Amino acid sequence: MSSTLDSLPPALAKIVQRFQRASEPKRRYEQLIWYAQKLNEFPEADKLPENKVPGCVSQVYITAALDDEKVVYQGDSDSQLTKGLVGLLVEGLDGLTPTEILQLTPDFIQATGLNVSLTPSRANGFYNIFKTMQKKALEVS
Repeated sequence: MSSTLDSLPPALAKIVQRFQRASEPKRRYEQLIWYAQKLNEFPEADKLPENKVPGCVSQVYITAALDDEKVVYQGDSDSQLTKGLVGLLVEGLDGLTPTEILQLTPDFIQATGLNVSLTPSRANGFYNIFKTMQKKALEVS
């Protein structure tokens, strides 16, 4: 498991460790709500079809921009838990280069332990949000 952590960008590794320490689902949910609250306000004008994450039961939007060769994300969801997943990924991926983001594999999702706490559709949504963020990183590079 630690080899996965070693290969992750520092911010994402820290998040994975935080979730690994939260052994019970209730604590993981509380952490997700905390990440949801940390997200910046998402502009209504960016709630466009091209920013919508496909394959999510909730309405999820992601935008990416390049700032000094680093990707900066914004995201939102109409579901607090899903918004927490967005917040977790924004915090973990923000400030990385497009190449660093594209080299990531979704293994870290398993390492958080969230896949066992989430419903299958939410776990699938988490994966789809991650893949959309990779796609957005490619588009801005």
